Amino acid sequence: MKVTTVNVNGVRAAFRKGFGDWLENDDSDLLCLQEVRATPQDTQDLFGPAWDVHVWPCRVKGRAGVALGARRDSDWEIGQLTEGLPPDLYAEVGGEPDVDSGRWLEAAIHGPQGTTFTLVSAYLHSGELRTEKQEQKIAYLHRVGERVQQLSARAMAGAGSDTPQEALICGDFNIVRTARDIKNWKPNHNKTSGVMDEEIAFLDAWMADTLSGSKRLPCVDVGRALAGDTDGPYTWWSWRGKAYDNNAGWRLDYHMATPGLAGQAQSAAVYRAPAYDARFTDHAPVTVTYDFPA
Repeated sequence: MKVTTVNVNGVRAAFRKGFGDWLENDDSDLLCLQEVRATPQDTQDLFGPAWDVHVWPCRVKGRAGVALGARRDSDWEIGQLTEGLPPDLYAEVGGEPDVDSGRWLEAAIHGPQGTTFTLVSAYLHSGELRTEKQEQKIAYLHRVGERVQQLSARAMAGAGSDTPQEALICGDFNIVRTARDIKNWKPNHNKTSGVMDEEIAFLDAWMADTLSGSKRLPCVDVGRALAGDTDGPYTWWSWRGKAYDNNAGWRLDYHMATPGLAGQAQSAAVYRAPAYDARFTDHAPVTVTYDFPA
């Protein structure tokens, strides 16, 4: 099972810049997209009949939007969809704010041998220090953490049963975890949204760095577990200056899996376009191959 996540930075623009060509040469079974910024119909038209694509747009025009896609000739199918985090996580504020819409699309995925698991395309807030945007980001991180714990508890309860409930959360988290995840750590650490200790603490509470997981952490950072103790691989580069040419990037895009699924991860790849002007987005597709079901 091959799963790819990519922030397309506007799916219509991505297709104009060559995303369709990349897709034709890729063999992923499942796709998680972020920053779609298009209607479900427009997105489905772009992908064509080869893909079953589902989009949850943001209620704020021109922002966010997440999607899940399954290649129709693969062994995997998208089942029941859930748009957004559970409503009870917003009970104290009277419901989900518009800025949180189009950021979390959850689906039951059905595969061979009766296999099922939960797949999420997630686009966490980018934030901006000392503004309301940062407050919205932190509030959302708290709620995502609760959902991560819920999915982890379900996976643990199903461990060893005929129908385990593993979960895979993929997407643009807009946070690095350590100095290994950003080329310019010192100028940004605790000075830039996405590199703040307060934000990093959330990810560290969710993810272990080994495929076997951790007794105290609910999920695994699959990309880091497979890459090991090395810089990067980065998944985002600014359009400005020579960031791409100099590989001055950030690792913002993740596969976060419950331990039972993470333990079946075989390999990971980050696609780098051959040149700055050959990119179809400022992010890179991150693909992980899982031996699932084993």
